[in-house]
Amino acid sequence: MDVEILARVQFAFTVGFHYIYPPLSIGLGLLMVVFEATFIRTGNPEFEKLAKFWTKIFALTFGVGVATGIVMEFEFGTNWATYSRYVGDVFGSALAAEGIFAFALESGFLGILLFGWNRVKPWVHMVSTIGVFFGSMFSAVWIVVANSWQQTPAGFHVVGEGMYARAEITDFWAMVFNPSSVDRLTHVWLGAFLAGAFLVLSVHAYYIVRGRQVELSKKAFKIALVVASVFSLGQLFTGHNSADGVAVNQPAKLAALEGHYPASAPADMYLLGWVNQEEKTVSGIKVPGGLSFLLYYDFDTPVTGLEAFAPEDRPSQVNAVFQFYHGMVAIGMTLIGLSLMGLFFWWRGTLFEKKWLMWVFVWSVLLPQLANQMGWFAAEMGRQPWVVYGLLRTSDAFSAAVTANQLVFSLILFFLVYSLLFALFIYLLNKKIQGGLEHLDHDQSHPRTQAIAQNLIN
Repeated sequence: MDVEILARVQFAFTVGFHYIYPPLSIGLGLLMVVFEATFIRTGNPEFEKLAKFWTKIFALTFGVGVATGIVMEFEFGTNWATYSRYVGDVFGSALAAEGIFAFALESGFLGILLFGWNRVKPWVHMVSTIGVFFGSMFSAVWIVVANSWQQTPAGFHVVGEGMYARAEITDFWAMVFNPSSVDRLTHVWLGAFLAGAFLVLSVHAYYIVRGRQVELSKKAFKIALVVASVFSLGQLFTGHNSADGVAVNQPAKLAALEGHYPASAPADMYLLGWVNQEEKTVSGIKVPGGLSFLLYYDFDTPVTGLEAFAPEDRPSQVNAVFQFYHGMVAIGMTLIGLSLMGLFFWWRGTLFEKKWLMWVFVWSVLLPQLANQMGWFAAEMGRQPWVVYGLLRTSDAFSAAVTANQLVFSLILFFLVYSLLFALFIYLLNKKIQGGLEHLDHDQSHPRTQAIAQNLIN
């Protein structure tokens, strides 16, 4: 197999596996803050129990996320030498900022979060929880900034020539606030909040149908349902803003996302379909002129299509980009519908009587993960054939010294190790879930609870 394809497959596998965990950490961080803040505000020890339980899940997710993320940094150097040389100044700045402003904050407060229960004052522990949550969000900031710079480069100049050319930052803040970074960051954040919220919904729906800690699980479920409803609706706006940005900055990607081939013609919006790349057609269910309307509020405004670009400047796998993108959108709409359905039955007072709905929520945990993966793949495959859009082609970015056999061998090893890590993660996660909240029954006489109660009295 071609070395470039193998290098791309290996990196896609490792980053895709790693991306299971950071969104969960960010989303769970938000719910941990909510649970602990509610405990401090009300003095109700049930919410401390929830905060403790989900802190344990967070710690597991954080640990596996760190372990799986380290590999990618080595892959930059071993498999993508030209790329690393070209973007080193940009990526180095972003990764250094992540280490200083994000990882140090998150890991610095993590010890207090995990081991400070009943050892520090309640407000100190609350601050540590917020610190860990902000650290996880800041980590996403710098990773998304670095990746967005590859999509829409800004604040740099190129020094050197040929294969030794590299980008140097001339304006750090222009690099940070490149044309796509804010839209993509908000979209990623909301996707992460949904991943965490639906994990909480899944676990507590499971407890409810199994009759375990029912009253406490109902409280947690309602809080997570509100979070899921707000941010699933919010994804409509961030997704729309991101698509508007792609239309301006990466028109070839937008054309691939919707399978739009004519060089300049009104563009349909497909609800589902299949792209025939040989015939340059799309078959499926569509809204005629729908994409034109979403972009320009007019069904007849032309949209730049793939035929406006040379064949070598178009994404090579248009159907894959199309399917990943539409799969993400379909799941996003499903999450909105599921969240609003939950709110409706809550309003009717029959939410927890719908056992079938609780089982739907149990399995809904998979949906945000699938949407996050599909969105990431659509964004990265849609950028092809560029690793830095318009500047450095993917075919020029990998390491010439790496052979196909080396990549196959390392990919097999990665698959085996990551499979073991995933199996261990699922085993430990299931063990913690099956263990439940019962063993966290709080001692009402504990100094921490007394301190909260005294603060409320005062």
